[in-house]
Amino acid sequence: MFTKQNLLATLAGFVVMFVLGYVIWGFAAVDFFEAHTLNNFMKDPPEMLLLAISNVIAVFALSSIYGKWARGVHSAGQGFKFGIWIGIFTGLGLGLLHQSTMEWMDMTGQLVEAVIEIVFYGIICAVIALVYKATAPKTNA
Repeated sequence: MFTKQNLLATLAGFVVMFVLGYVIWGFAAVDFFEAHTLNNFMKDPPEMLLLAISNVIAVFALSSIYGKWARGVHSAGQGFKFGIWIGIFTGLGLGLLHQSTMEWMDMTGQLVEAVIEIVFYGIICAVIALVYKATAPKTNA
């Protein structure tokens, strides 16, 4: 669990998650989601330390699960596929659960959020996979 591969993949994934998350939700999609928000529960400003800690925990979990799932076969495509499934779980599975139980966003906002999360986690997991590949023990064949 605390292997060099996993820790380096966690670090790289954290940087991508933190920066890409800010670019998407803190900059690029702000106006879109403001137009589709029913009730705003956002903190202004957010607690950045807690946000960073949550990203580290999430990416460590993703990296650990990816390491078991990939079974030693690492590529950007493999990581992206893994991330798509994570995005489907969070974006569609949990997103539609939230849609059915909360008045947070309209359905358009929720579906766009799902698509964004699928791509977002695909990119993060592709980076995780590339780090696993780059740091894999070399075998003498």
